Amino acid sequence: MLNERKNWNPRLPEFLIEAETLLAKSEECLAHLQLIKNDPDAIHCLLGTLLTLANRAGVLALGDICTFARSLHAVLSQVQGHVNLHDQALDALKECLTLIAWQLELVDLYTGDLRLDSTEQASLLEAFIAQIDGVPCTLGGPTSGLAYATMATRRA
Repeated sequence: MLNERKNWNPRLPEFLIEAETLLAKSEECLAHLQLIKNDPDAIHCLLGTLLTLANRAGVLALGDICTFARSLHAVLSQVQGHVNLHDQALDALKECLTLIAWQLELVDLYTGDLRLDSTEQASLLEAFIAQIDGVPCTLGGPTSGLAYATMATRRA
């Protein structure tokens, strides 16, 4: 495990630059969706950037960021084409992306640790889900644990 951290650490600055680029692209997709509601190309772009961000964070063992990005991806992919992504839903999604950007700034450059609990992630994800509630979502597997837990809590 210690060797993994030594090998991992030099890749963090490169990841942070890539993550910033991916988040900027996500913001562009979101802005596009605010202009052209439910545009399939913008949704596809957003899904792609979230998945890439999650995968890259996963490779570097940035678990909280990976899980949150995968959860957003899982929710968005389940409702794609089945729900109107209205302004309130897009605002909630924007808050989720803002949190990811903020969390990336808080990653310890020497250890890769992000010493936060996932309460705010769960809260923002729940707010996003609340805006798209009424659409049946079947989330499962390791990529959507946070989303699944949040949706299960809402439906209970």
